[in-house]
Amino acid sequence: MTTFNDIFKSSFLANITSVSITDMVLTLALAFCLGLFIFFVYKKTYSGVMYSSSFGGTLVALTMITAMTILAVTSNVVLSLGMVGALSIVRFRTAIKEPMEIAFLFWSIAAGIVLAAGMLPLAIFGSVIIGVIMIVFMNHKAAYDPYIAVLTVIDHAAETRAAEYLKQQVKTAVVKSKTAQAGNIELNYEIRLKGDDTDFITALSELEGVKSAVLVSYNGDYLG
Repeated sequence: MTTFNDIFKSSFLANITSVSITDMVLTLALAFCLGLFIFFVYKKTYSGVMYSSSFGGTLVALTMITAMTILAVTSNVVLSLGMVGALSIVRFRTAIKEPMEIAFLFWSIAAGIVLAAGMLPLAIFGSVIIGVIMIVFMNHKAAYDPYIAVLTVIDHAAETRAAEYLKQQVKTAVVKSKTAQAGNIELNYEIRLKGDDTDFITALSELEGVKSAVLVSYNGDYLG
């Protein structure tokens, strides 16, 4: 016959002390700090059109959640097997807008796993090295970074003049698309600048037959 005391001797209550309070607080605090560092690097190196603060917060939460999960798994072998089965049925349908966001997601997960596994030097120094490398290489803006020049002209003669002037002012100019209508021609050029000076786009807009000239940054994903 099961008594009242037998209920409180269950394996569930026995697992309460399997992870010490000190380990939990230290792991979650370090995971929070690493998550903030990853969030800082993401914000510093973001080069998209619209910055998403919610994704940055997700990186912090993901680091802490992963650390909490791995901390529980490492303290109980049976729980680890059940966790594998539970997580195998999870499917994520959220679309990733930027390829580098995948790297930040894996970075947050890896930092949480390594940290909860007790490899503190690897988690801390590894994250610092990755962060420095990403800031140096991803935050670098050079003169040869691509731009898109959008030109609107009235006829073929104006198109020829604008194209000749543009090719003289930039390193390379490649037509990406051309739309022709009655009295209106729109051209999209992928260009590489010779330097940081963009005053040529103003002079280009003042050429005879040119209605407008627009210069925009190009992140490599062209939509024709």
